[in-house]
Amino acid sequence: MATALETNLLEAQARESGNKNDARRVRRDGKIPAVVYGAGKDSLSVTVDPRVVTRILNSETGHNTIFDLAFNGQRTKAMIVDWQYEPIKGKLLHIDLKRIAMDKVLKVSVPIFLKGEAEGVKTQGGIMEQMLREVEIECLPGDIPSHIDADISHLVFGKVLRVSDLPHFEKLKFLTDPNQPVAHVTSVKEEVAPTPEAAAAEAAAAPAEPEVIKKGKQETEEEGAEAAPEKPEKAEKKEKK
Repeated sequence: MATALETNLLEAQARESGNKNDARRVRRDGKIPAVVYGAGKDSLSVTVDPRVVTRILNSETGHNTIFDLAFNGQRTKAMIVDWQYEPIKGKLLHIDLKRIAMDKVLKVSVPIFLKGEAEGVKTQGGIMEQMLREVEIECLPGDIPSHIDADISHLVFGKVLRVSDLPHFEKLKFLTDPNQPVAHVTSVKEEVAPTPEAAAAEAAAAPAEPEVIKKGKQETEEEGAEAAPEKPEKAEKKEKK
């Protein structure tokens, strides 16, 4: 089981916490603004390299990765607890970093990976549906798993994989409701073509929304005609001349 403890190093530089213009200047310089807090110490406003942050977020352990945060010649363990992307270009705009004490337990959410081919899919023609993709656990930072594998090979119609069925480890405490469904095999929903009678009935019971739209268009045309009544008369006088 891979853990979230990695050997990444993120260097931070101090910055003045200001307005949006200050943040834009930081980004123009190739950095992104960040805030560091936790471990009973004062929060700090810093700048960090977005390329290193992106590499951490895209790693196997993702935002649960524990890394070294270097600041003012000192190092501390930290995690990324929040991040913000630019909605159109997808660039990182800001992150929140939390100092981590390696001897104190943390509450984190880790992804659930389904492993194997369900018997209900292989022999019964069903499809696999995963209802829960993350589970909340509590453990020491060094024991945070990158993910939890769930064996689904035994699943058939009518059988549900629940949180209680996931592999439990001595160093992990599950906080999610043990009865919470994780995955099950469901039937394939077939699309049935409507009969001519059903299609005719559906056409006869036309919804009111298209009528409202049509009415709105008519009202718009009438308003346009009332707003410019003189134009047709002027055009007619020019033709007579």
